[in-house]
Amino acid sequence: MNNKEQYKRIISFFSSFILLVALAADFIFIWYECYSDVIVLPFYRRGNWVVIAIYMVLTYIFFKAYGGLTMGYLKRSDMLYSQFISITAVNIITYFQISVIGRDFMKGWPMLLLTLTDFIIIALWIIANNKIYLHLYPPRKLIIIYGSRNAATLTNKMSRREDKYMICESVNIHEDLKKIKEEILKYEGVIICDVSGQIRNDIIKFCFDHSKRVYLSPKISDILIRGGSDINLFDTPLILCRNSGLSFEQRLLKRILDILLSLIAVIILSPFMLIIAAAIKINDGGDILYKQKRLTINAKEFYVYKFRSMIPDAEKTGIKLATDHDPRITAVGRFLRKTRLDEIPQFFNILKGDMSLVGPRPERPELTEKYETEMPEFKFRLKVKAGLTGYAQVLGVYDTTPLDKLKIDLMYIEKYSLALDLRIILMTLKTMIFPGESNEKIDIEKQKRR
Repeated sequence: MNNKEQYKRIISFFSSFILLVALAADFIFIWYECYSDVIVLPFYRRGNWVVIAIYMVLTYIFFKAYGGLTMGYLKRSDMLYSQFISITAVNIITYFQISVIGRDFMKGWPMLLLTLTDFIIIALWIIANNKIYLHLYPPRKLIIIYGSRNAATLTNKMSRREDKYMICESVNIHEDLKKIKEEILKYEGVIICDVSGQIRNDIIKFCFDHSKRVYLSPKISDILIRGGSDINLFDTPLILCRNSGLSFEQRLLKRILDILLSLIAVIILSPFMLIIAAAIKINDGGDILYKQKRLTINAKEFYVYKFRSMIPDAEKTGIKLATDHDPRITAVGRFLRKTRLDEIPQFFNILKGDMSLVGPRPERPELTEKYETEMPEFKFRLKVKAGLTGYAQVLGVYDTTPLDKLKIDLMYIEKYSLALDLRIILMTLKTMIFPGESNEKIDIEKQKRR
């Protein structure tokens, strides 16, 4: 193992610790200068400590949820967005907390000043952190081993992270296995894409024996196995794959969360729904809502509701998936789609019980049938309720392939937890605030310029 590699977690910990301490110190200054006198004596000292401790805990939770404390994991721009959103949310919550303590709406300019100085601290930390990380851990030199399908898509995606990966060679699995192993030894790691059977197992064991990293494009069966539990039958280790979706307790807690958060969302978003409805009506005079038949758990059919974002009768010539520059999308609809506001009426689908806040996005019966002819496993997504948002939506883009969406959705089902639901909800807010372009589109534009 590279000597520097073994210290990465320690370096990442101290780097994150420095950032959290700097942000806490910034808050402590603002608190004592502008707000601490709202704590009633004689409990002021302990009260100050509690407020500061709560601020630090909130900062850690939000930064952790958005992945902002993982050194070298996110791109610099993504880390900047994540931490800006996190610290803004923490400061807003803290302002209301201080107002509750003071029993009045406290002056807001100190929290605004705190947020601005936090932004400066975060930006400086990211710049310094990025330089240190690249100096200590330059991009890994990798070899990609691929099977019958071309690995160009995966190669392009990994090549976008020039700060982390350097793909130096590609080898087809049909070449001599001995030669493949000799090539692997020249690099720091290997990417295995679309390689099946005994050969894949041999390569993985060879890499383990020689302490080489493996980046494996998983098959459906790999994801299902990863969701299993380790058990022992006397002295024999077993992996138990229950394959039954969520447990009763998980479904119950998930339903309670769905109802509570959906009710809150409907109440808060009611004024925005009225504004959106008026904008759609003024734009072309057509219907405000659009309903469409979709599938949820156990292939149950239901009607999903959205704010209409396309022209009336957009599918009179047949079903056609929307693209980024689809001429059928209205001016208002383009904004609604980009910010995901067209999905707001689905909170009523959630309250009704057809959907959940988080889960695989519901597909049309016709498209599901089409996908199942190509991927029989596509129906596995129907082990849980369809969701307003999902893992595939916060990790992927509009043109993510159905196979990749299926894999991501199955990872969600197999690794489900209430904490994961909350994290996906927070990630969805980031996606709404900073909607990005399709990565594939960006790649195409780069190729054209070259």
